[in-house]
Amino acid sequence: MKKRKWTSEAKARIVLQGLKGLSVAQICTAHSISQSQYYRWRDEFLSHAGKAFETQKTNQQQQRLERENEKLKALVGELTIELKKTEGEWL
Repeated sequence: MKKRKWTSEAKARIVLQGLKGLSVAQICTAHSISQSQYYRWRDEFLSHAGKAFETQKTNQQQQRLERENEKLKALVGELTIELKKTEGEWL
């Protein structure tokens, strides 16, 4: 039997059906998954639920890191040019 790949979005939709009150047995039958699979997905979903509210903080941190990365790249470029100039003086 070929193993199916479920997207994160599909898993979330299935879990949300159960959290909204639909019967887990009916959900599992409709999607051809076992109840133990549903409960594993539910537990994983709930353990990461707090991250849904961290997007702004994560975006700000990523932007700060990207700016810092650009500054460091510019500094490496300047130091490389300076090093090549001093190497030319030695020749």
